[in-house]
Amino acid sequence: MAYSAMPTPQPESPASQPIEARKVSDFTPATNRIAPVLRISNGETGDQIFKFAMVLCGAAVLGMLVLIVYELVLRSGPSWHAFGLNFFAGSDWNPVSEHFGALPFVYGTLVSSFLALIIAVPLSIGVAVFTTEMCPPFLRGPLSFFVELLAAIPSVVYGLWAVFVLVPILSNYVEPFLARTLGWTGFFEGPPYGISMLAAGIILAIMIIPIISSISREVLMVVPQHQREAALALGATRWEMIRIGVLRNARAGIVGGIILGLGRALGETMAVTMVIGNRPEIVKSLFAPGYTMASVLANEFTEATGDVYLSALIEIGLALFLVTIIVNALARLLVWTVTRGQHSAAHA
Repeated sequence: MAYSAMPTPQPESPASQPIEARKVSDFTPATNRIAPVLRISNGETGDQIFKFAMVLCGAAVLGMLVLIVYELVLRSGPSWHAFGLNFFAGSDWNPVSEHFGALPFVYGTLVSSFLALIIAVPLSIGVAVFTTEMCPPFLRGPLSFFVELLAAIPSVVYGLWAVFVLVPILSNYVEPFLARTLGWTGFFEGPPYGISMLAAGIILAIMIIPIISSISREVLMVVPQHQREAALALGATRWEMIRIGVLRNARAGIVGGIILGLGRALGETMAVTMVIGNRPEIVKSLFAPGYTMASVLANEFTEATGDVYLSALIEIGLALFLVTIIVNALARLLVWTVTRGQHSAAHA
């Protein structure tokens, strides 16, 4: 009688066993059973390094500001000792006799900047109101982009355009017309050279329009939509809704944008230098050449030989620096009073 060899029973694989018969270890991947447990550090060292780096970046900006002020004050010492506060009250600028007065430069800076504001503010607010309240949605983005693109053009390009395009237009057409119609005011009299305070004000206006319009647009966008709806529900026209419900609520931020544009106009150098005429005189007529604090630094700093001459120019730079800092800080404060805690978003 022959016997056949019985096969040796093999243990069942965990997959072939019923779920009830399986062990917990059968559900655990093999890699987890053999790999050591990884411990994640709390990252306190990295946080401390990151915090130190950020504090260092902020302190570096403040440190540079302090160093600039310190250097300007130190270098302007001879002029302070020689002229005192009379430096900003005198109008005589004579490097040969080393007698300096900065009043013509202060006058030219203020006149050209305020003339730029008179031209730029209505245009900027009009552009901001149009893009936020009246512009079709498909045109709002491209129009805002092209307006802000004006801020990216270098100032020397503006100056070249003014010399070859703006100045001939002013001397041949605009200034003769203003002399005939408004010459009795005293602000538009004299020979129409084109190179004048008027040309400087116009080119500054073109350069600050993007700043004022972009800030005004952001401020108008954060005005609550229910302000507009409430005005319209009470029977207001579109103009009345914009004037009462929008512009009145955004006036502080708009004023901040205007002051920020003023700070930009006060410090502009190259474009103004190329078209203002660079003559240190105080003249009532806008057709006459003038001088600004920024343009005198650009023109005469490399030519200054004496210590007092150089110190007088540095003192002008210090005054311009302090005025610009104060104007920009005031503008930022006014804008913050309107936009704090709110996010600008386009409304329907």
